[in-house]
Amino acid sequence: MRILVLGATGYLGAHITERLRALPGALLRTCGRAPTAHLRCDLATATPGDLVELLVRAAPDAVVNCAGAVGGTALTLAEVNSRGPAALCEAVRAAAPGARLVHLGSAAEYGPHPRGARTAEEDPAHPVAPYGATKLAGTLAVTSSGLDAVVLRVTNPVGPGAPAAGLPGRLTAELRRAVGESPHGTVRVGDLSAFRDFVDVRDVARAVELAVAAPGPVPRLLNVGSGRAVPVRDLVHGLVRAAGFRGRVEESLPAVGRSAAVPWQCAEVGAAGRELGWGPRYSLADALGALWAADGAVGAGAPVPADRR
Repeated sequence: MRILVLGATGYLGAHITERLRALPGALLRTCGRAPTAHLRCDLATATPGDLVELLVRAAPDAVVNCAGAVGGTALTLAEVNSRGPAALCEAVRAAAPGARLVHLGSAAEYGPHPRGARTAEEDPAHPVAPYGATKLAGTLAVTSSGLDAVVLRVTNPVGPGAPAAGLPGRLTAELRRAVGESPHGTVRVGDLSAFRDFVDVRDVARAVELAVAAPGPVPRLLNVGSGRAVPVRDLVHGLVRAAGFRGRVEESLPAVGRSAAVPWQCAEVGAAGRELGWGPRYSLADALGALWAADGAVGAGAPVPADRR
């Protein structure tokens, strides 16, 4: 099986690429902006023609799109998360119409839902910020493409390489600094009262592997999460324990992101179990331990190596 992975050098893309390399019979080609990728491509600016040329060269049986932006201006988010998938679908139709397309969506597309509810794939999507809105537009481009395609709508991934744009990566860097300078000091964070569904990046990578290899048609949309909502405070204190930090954590910073607008998030993941035989295997503690071991305990006080970013 020839597999082309776009966004292969990013956070999720790197984990997914590692997992797919071990798939029996897989011939993997990676694509991204970093020089370590086999093929260079920026989905934010690539035209359908550019992508057709890429697909002709790769001749894939499956295409996995991990490319995405979680921060930046609304224009940046739209270029990568909305226009990019639409251009990719057009190119797949032209150059590889028989290939399976696996696209990574986001639970941010759902927006607010009642506290205690698990959000299922058929539930309405009402994103509250440009990130969720642009990811939803990308999802709709894929699900309406007529291709053999599935969107895996991922909740909040946690694990090694977590980017600084999200709380796990940002807090890991802050704890590294604090442990190196003053293990009994203070780390300041924002309000942690929101509930989130955190999923280990290794579980996400396995879901992609199963979606790529699944025989026959698969549903157009499947949730990938832990199926359990926990306070964001649990993530913070779990990472503090993994770091061995003995200081104070103060919730004194201004609120950022969508926590106030979306106080509760939890995915219903039964469909992925029925359709792919997938279910989460790692706990939040497992994910946090792996994150700290890879990105936090690299000589406290020293910069994180470039290949861990």
